[in-house]
Amino acid sequence: MGTAAFAETPSDTLVYGTSLAQVISLDPHQGQEATSLEIMANLYDRLVGSMPDGSLPPQLAESWEIRETSITFKLRENAVFASGRPVTAEDVVWSLNRLMAMDQAPSSKLKPAGYTKENIGGMLHAIDARTFRIDLTGNIAPDLLLYRLSEVAASIVDREAVESNAVNGDNGNEWLRTNGAGSGPFALKRWSPNDIVLMEGREDYWAGAPKLKRVIMRHVPESQVERLMLEGGDIDIAGALSAGDTLHFQGSDSVTIQQVPTGGFYVLAMNMERKELAEPKVREAIFKSIDYAGIASAILGPYGRVRHIPVPENYASAIPDPEGWSYDPTAAKAILEEAGYGDGFTVNIKTIAQTPRVDLATSVQAALAEIGITANVVQGSGADIISAHRARDFDILIPQTGAYMPNVMGSMEQFSSNPDNSREANNAGNFVWRSAWDIPELTEVTAAALREQDTTKRATLYTEMQEQFVRAVPAVFPMFERFLPVAVSNRVVGYQGHAQNVVRLENVTKAD
Repeated sequence: MGTAAFAETPSDTLVYGTSLAQVISLDPHQGQEATSLEIMANLYDRLVGSMPDGSLPPQLAESWEIRETSITFKLRENAVFASGRPVTAEDVVWSLNRLMAMDQAPSSKLKPAGYTKENIGGMLHAIDARTFRIDLTGNIAPDLLLYRLSEVAASIVDREAVESNAVNGDNGNEWLRTNGAGSGPFALKRWSPNDIVLMEGREDYWAGAPKLKRVIMRHVPESQVERLMLEGGDIDIAGALSAGDTLHFQGSDSVTIQQVPTGGFYVLAMNMERKELAEPKVREAIFKSIDYAGIASAILGPYGRVRHIPVPENYASAIPDPEGWSYDPTAAKAILEEAGYGDGFTVNIKTIAQTPRVDLATSVQAALAEIGITANVVQGSGADIISAHRARDFDILIPQTGAYMPNVMGSMEQFSSNPDNSREANNAGNFVWRSAWDIPELTEVTAAALREQDTTKRATLYTEMQEQFVRAVPAVFPMFERFLPVAVSNRVVGYQGHAQNVVRLENVTKAD
């Protein structure tokens, strides 16, 4: 392919075309969808950063010391919020307290570590303006806690700015959903839902002003339009291309495709409150009805590969896929009849109207029809589908996951832990709870692996987690390991996709 004729966006401005449909909140203690994370990762700092290779560099904390019962962080002296206020240890204490008090989905990042909105206040300490200590609960090894503190959920927010905008005891949430109050390299200047996000570089950022003056994220949900915009130079990065439009750039000397491993999966989530789906044999029949290889080839392409254990196959301690879940529609029909549903039943499949999940949903719909199950595909916005998922208001739903660290626990924990399955628990941040899948034994071994500090013993527990997952015939079924193909103009220098959707942009530049 030859070089495209670029109209050239300004060299001090990065224009990112993607789908903004999932961006429903820019409050880091509430929003956790992929594109939201990409934005918030640049508006906010955490104590600890996260690199694509899995390393954890200092961020707001210039150093830390791990002791038997605590981790103590020394904060940077020159870090200030976008408001101009210095970042203090009190802001750190207040932010982590707020994360748990809000009790929204991101709080699930710290709950398995033993922190709750009731106990966390007594475990966070501002020793002085620049020294913060968090006490360990005993539920998690210190190295695994550091990974959690590197997530967007653990972002440090400007206490005074948020408190001054709080109304009716909402912890400033209504205001922070659409405004920024961070110490990151960029400040939020504009967000128009399903339209545009504008971030401007901060001259007073502690690590120095970003190389880019501004970053613009444009809502371009149609893949072909996005491809044409990238070819024409209207955007610099395309993040929501179909498999076919991604492959269009193979061999291009003006665009590079980054196939970013996310450590996550495209999932078939089944609601155990539906009596048919609560039957393990029905779930097994559904597993065997789907032509995974055909879907991977025809639809996913660079977006994914077949994998049914919620751990990437190249991770240490990953076990092979079980042979019994392979595509076999004849066996699927027989299993469904054995379960008492030979005449089939009807379900709805909910999905966000986004590449490639709509195509996945229609493929599953066709597969289920072959074994006598009638499925209706219901598409919706990110806000609609995510809310339905968190409320258990679905039959089957096709979500996607990521990993918060590059190991078995980082990718699998969300599939293997559900401490309280009751409706009253209302633990909408827990991926398994949303499917009403009660797994006390698997939850227990996951908790043991989180506590274990000996790496050899931890690896043994990782194997047991995966084997128990198979035996339980999961209600949250990984269909494909998920990759994120990002098409990047060769004018862009220093951009590297990140598995946790937390690409930092302060050192990205553009050639003239």
